[in-house]
Amino acid sequence: MIPFLQLLSLFFVTSKMDDEDKNKSTDYDLSSYKRGDLLEVPRTLFTHFGIYLGNNRVAHFIPDILPVFTKNAEAVAKMVTNNRLILGVVTKAASVRVDTLGDFAYGSEILVNRTDGLCSRPPLGGDEVARRAEKLVGPCDYSLLWYNCEHYVMYCRYGVAISYQTYQVEYGFCTAVRRIICSRMNAYLTALCGMGVMLYLGSLTLLNTAATLLVAFTLWMAS
Repeated sequence: MIPFLQLLSLFFVTSKMDDEDKNKSTDYDLSSYKRGDLLEVPRTLFTHFGIYLGNNRVAHFIPDILPVFTKNAEAVAKMVTNNRLILGVVTKAASVRVDTLGDFAYGSEILVNRTDGLCSRPPLGGDEVARRAEKLVGPCDYSLLWYNCEHYVMYCRYGVAISYQTYQVEYGFCTAVRRIICSRMNAYLTALCGMGVMLYLGSLTLLNTAATLLVAFTLWMAS
């Protein structure tokens, strides 16, 4: 029930974002972007990335649920809304597509080549970056953690498929899990539950008790 409520909440948030983004200005100075530039914009809870191809075109790897239900090319070609994006993430339906700069940015401010200061590798030439981006256009396997839009653009621009967003998510998740598992409360609960189960099963022995207390003590020391 909880995941369903979370999904409803996410749809509500993204629907509000859609309404707000529709009211934003979509005028972008095309002279500010060069072929092969790595672009990033905020979308839903994450940052979305793309490669500028020139002539008001951006190649980007984006989840989209709509192609799962229709082969209508005209409908699919329309701007990918946040709800379409979220459902695409859930179903792992995605593709590398080429959109206008405005459709890619979705009304948000665009950052250009910010990752040049983060990646240890120098960027490839603009034409090579764009060539790589264009070569991968079409349906592609998607994974929020292992291959997302950032992996795609990093491969195109630097030759290495990595995602700094993924590292942050993984680090935050592992830190949260560690705090939960390696907490004093969990040490208490482990000892009490272990003893309770053994009493219920009638298997309370010195060896089992020692093993349970050892696990609880280890969690206590790690907290």
